[in-house]
Amino acid sequence: MVNISDLIKRLRDSGVKVPLKVEHAMMKVDIEDFTEFETEGFYKDRPVVFLEIPNGGVKTISAPHMIATLLHNLELDEGQEIVIYGAKGGYLCALVAHIVGESGHVTVLDPSHEVIAHLSDNLRGYPTIECHTITDTSKITLPPVNRALVTGQIEELPEWLIQVMVTGGFSIAPIGNRESQRLLKIEKQDDELFETDLGSVIFGPVDIQDSVVEIPSPEEMAEIVEHIVELMSEIGVIASEDRGQLYDLVAELRQLPDDLPPPEEMEDPSQHPMMKLILQKGEWFVHLWPMIQSMADSKLASFASPDETDQKSNHSDFIP
Repeated sequence: MVNISDLIKRLRDSGVKVPLKVEHAMMKVDIEDFTEFETEGFYKDRPVVFLEIPNGGVKTISAPHMIATLLHNLELDEGQEIVIYGAKGGYLCALVAHIVGESGHVTVLDPSHEVIAHLSDNLRGYPTIECHTITDTSKITLPPVNRALVTGQIEELPEWLIQVMVTGGFSIAPIGNRESQRLLKIEKQDDELFETDLGSVIFGPVDIQDSVVEIPSPEEMAEIVEHIVELMSEIGVIASEDRGQLYDLVAELRQLPDDLPPPEEMEDPSQHPMMKLILQKGEWFVHLWPMIQSMADSKLASFASPDETDQKSNHSDFIP
């Protein structure tokens, strides 16, 4: 587990809070047990794909800095009753199960049969975890819950989840639209809810079917790039020269006709005017594309590998 030890040290050095109980759980659980995809990026604090479906839907295990942040804010203890809405591949569920111990219990709910099948197979050695496909919220029966974690974008906390929260219990959830959310701690006291804003995040949807990405129109692509330039500028991960060139690209995208067919409908998508314009930008755009693509797909990520990270700067916990 040398890689995990190094990863935890780097997270702490960059300002991420990793409680000892979270560290102990991470040392016991191997990320490789929860995905057949390449895991090298995980040790560089990046998300890892755990499932792809035929129509293009993709689900990922969150980057380690976000996993540590979620677990820190959940304030987990032994014996607690936990609900996780949105399965996240099983890795996060396994960490939670280790922290709450044999006297605790974890209920995992996900809208996707494919995701639950993946989890059920990988979590066979965890008797305190139950996995269920959730298709009809009116039929949910849950025990009183101390903590709830929502691992995908939702516009508001579901009423069925509020109802099962005990007084003094709380949920952590990314509340907002597909492009931008706030990570909220929502605490229940009697019949009232109290919110604490934990910062800005971008999570993908809970349901893998909603993660299917269609190629945007030129105007949509312009809006995406413009929004991402603003995000990268805020967190200081883009040079002024690159920022200027991306704004030029935004202007050129907005000059393309509005009635262009989608690239996927063309015999050769690379000949689509929008695709040709992007490809013409050459190497300067290629080295920025991984960041743009990850942000545009609403996948949470940390883009600094250990060799690229400024260890003196604060880690961007809540920004993809």
